Amino acid sequence: MEAVSGADLDRMTDRLFLEGRRKQSAFWVLLTLAAIIAGAGVVADSDATVIGAMIVAPLMTPILGTALAVVLADRSRIVRGVTIVLAGAALVVALGFLLGLLVPEPVVAATNSEVAARVSPDLIDLVASLATGLVGAFALVRDDVSDTLPGVAIAISLVPPLAVVGLTLESGAPGQALGALLLFASNVAAIVATGTGLLLVYRVRAAAEAAGRPVGHLGVGTMAVVAGFVVIVAVPLGVASYRVFTDSTTIAGVRPVAEQWASARSWRIVSVSGTADAIQVDAIGPSPGPDTAALRRALDQAGYAGVAVAVSQAFGGTQELPATG
Repeated sequence: MEAVSGADLDRMTDRLFLEGRRKQSAFWVLLTLAAIIAGAGVVADSDATVIGAMIVAPLMTPILGTALAVVLADRSRIVRGVTIVLAGAALVVALGFLLGLLVPEPVVAATNSEVAARVSPDLIDLVASLATGLVGAFALVRDDVSDTLPGVAIAISLVPPLAVVGLTLESGAPGQALGALLLFASNVAAIVATGTGLLLVYRVRAAAEAAGRPVGHLGVGTMAVVAGFVVIVAVPLGVASYRVFTDSTTIAGVRPVAEQWASARSWRIVSVSGTADAIQVDAIGPSPGPDTAALRRALDQAGYAGVAVAVSQAFGGTQELPATG
């Protein structure tokens, strides 16, 4: 592995540490524009617009800068990087909230696919963020692969989930806002953790010492804080992943039972959706429809006594089948 030189270190610090009025003004202008683009893209439910915001958004810079500051054990720059990230996140959320005031209808997951894609993060999102953080750090230490950075910007989701936080808060959906905020936090944790690890592997500290740059003491406590941050966000993501797994398993198990029940009257199951606790079955067919009590008995026998089911029959309304277990 090729060692990082003093020139590489100068390039990295110049790119990542937002020091000086010119760099800071560029950052805040770009972030403001990215927030507006992302919010508008979410409201319009437009993938292309949201991707455009990802490319423009400069939040990756202070996050990777924080990782570099951690490696160099530069406490003042760590504090400055964290402050910029938090202030930037607050700005995007505020702009999203203000944009929501201009929209007559609520912007929530039930009616917007861009929102739905960002309010239920799971461990897969964390894994993707870890990999993306590695790519970003690798592109940083290797200037010959810097062309991959636009791809990194698209792969990592930073500004769009923050815009979703603001929009869903304004729409009166704090639970969805919390989910989008968790997605952002997991992405930040992953970038800092993998960025720190890769910069250590490339011996950035040794390069800084050899070049006569000030390097602080990198204690075990600092690395424990970084790792702990990842663990903290991984726990709710793991819970969410388990919930998604149980929901999909329950739906997959209920569907064949419902299809067999419907076929007795030449009916057809249109869809089976819901959660592990409550399932919605949509069926269609000629009148009269199948006996819903028979479906309840069949589900109980199949081991789904604890699952409440709502059966929606075409031209027959919806019938509730409470859980019996």
